[in-house]
Amino acid sequence: PADAAVRGSGRLRLLLAEDNVVNQALAAGLLKRDGHDVTIVGNGVAAVAAATAGHFDAIFMDVQMPEMNGLDASAAIRAHGRAMGAHPWIIAMTAHAMQGDRERCLAAGMDDYVSKPIRPQDLRRAIAAIGQPCAEQSAAGRSTAPVH
Repeated sequence: PADAAVRGSGRLRLLLAEDNVVNQALAAGLLKRDGHDVTIVGNGVAAVAAATAGHFDAIFMDVQMPEMNGLDASAAIRAHGRAMGAHPWIIAMTAHAMQGDRERCLAAGMDDYVSKPIRPQDLRRAIAAIGQPCAEQSAAGRSTAPVH
């Protein structure tokens, strides 16, 4: 994960895995406006390929995508990361508020989540929390509400 020095620089390499072009444009625009480099992919298979081929400080992962959903993609990225000794930070992006969604995201290896519709302050909070242990995330204002 990105360390404090990388977070402090203000410029991160981010992977955005999102199949909806409107959500892609919104999230990428907000992240780029904050000075980050953003690579966009449109499905879970492409997310796994990009994440395992390159280095990203964090991955924003839509939960519902074609070809491979975000949960399965995150689990595959985690398995590759364990083999390589890496832990890319994965942030779920979801509009679902079903019972157990948060737990499913965490079980798949996701580190954090933001709710849709996407808001700038939620993306910034997630960026600020990159690499922080759960206790520090709670202190930094991480929501304990279910995944939305």
